[in-house]
Amino acid sequence: MNTPHTSAPQNIVFDIGWVLVHLAPAPLLRLLREHGASVERLEEVTGCIDLHEHESGRLDGAGLVANIARLAPRQPAPAAVAAAWIDMFDPQPAMFALAQRLRRRHRVYLLSNVGDLHWAELQRRVALHELGHDVITSFEAGVMKPYAGIYEQAERRFALQPESTVFIDDRAENIEAVRQRGWHGIIHVDYDNTVDALRALGVDPE
Repeated sequence: MNTPHTSAPQNIVFDIGWVLVHLAPAPLLRLLREHGASVERLEEVTGCIDLHEHESGRLDGAGLVANIARLAPRQPAPAAVAAAWIDMFDPQPAMFALAQRLRRRHRVYLLSNVGDLHWAELQRRVALHELGHDVITSFEAGVMKPYAGIYEQAERRFALQPESTVFIDDRAENIEAVRQRGWHGIIHVDYDNTVDALRALGVDPE
């Protein structure tokens, strides 16, 4: 359990996937099925394409696209795969607005497991790099959550004091990792629950 703190966190760190942006992989799954692959869920794709290597910066976008194409007996064109891979974002306006409001009185940062193709599209499509004061992506950091190295980088780069920092992420293991470092953590389920959790920490979300 977290120990009580006498002041509200001043640093708010957001994950991206399933927090600020949901994933809608229908175009990618449809493309693969049209080329003979038997896939119904995104996890059936991501579990077979060395995604960890990609999001750790050791496999570039072209390599990831090639791995995805190989899932289909009749390999689709790389350009079609790349287009489908990036066409899966469903931004969450309420969460964007929350981050923008918090930025008025707090330092707001982004910290996410993401590869170069998705990050480039998120910058192009929704200017996600402008939402916070700074960003650490796993492919640039060379390490993914929940490994300690990415949080260590965040503490140095963002000048974070753990007791003054809260991390909002959808995965329990990532929240447990930051709590072990002394950060506050909120497991994101939906907007209302996250706002309530921020208020419980003394953070005014308005």
